[in-house]
Amino acid sequence: MKRLIRISLILLSMMSSTAVAASAQGAGSRASGQQDFELRSNYPNPFNPETTIPFALNEGLFRDGRPAVVTIRIYNQLRQLVASPVALQHPAGDGAPLVQLEYTRQGVYEAFWDGRDSSGRQVASGVYFCQITVNGRSRVIRMFVTK
Repeated sequence: MKRLIRISLILLSMMSSTAVAASAQGAGSRASGQQDFELRSNYPNPFNPETTIPFALNEGLFRDGRPAVVTIRIYNQLRQLVASPVALQHPAGDGAPLVQLEYTRQGVYEAFWDGRDSSGRQVASGVYFCQITVNGRSRVIRMFVTK
């Protein structure tokens, strides 16, 4: 099992290098050159059993006076939805599922995932993907769960 995980990590690392290069090319074509939002690396990573996921909402999202609508989802390697983390420091209070939550100010915020799936079961060791969607645009990072 450990060998399978190592092989998966190597393959994913090779695939993400290509994705990062393609992402960098796309970012260069933006007129402003500044990202409106960022999905930062979770910590700790690898983790067991819980992790914190920081994200930044920059001022460009709020120029039109509307709130930023944020969703964060966790997927497994088969791209199946596993869970949605909860918001920390949200104006509505901690613990709200981070699904279509509105943010009205720029800043760095955090999400929390307890390493459980939507049924409440602890997830298996392996690679998971964290996707943030803000106003219809998405970014993804990899996370590692260890037992």
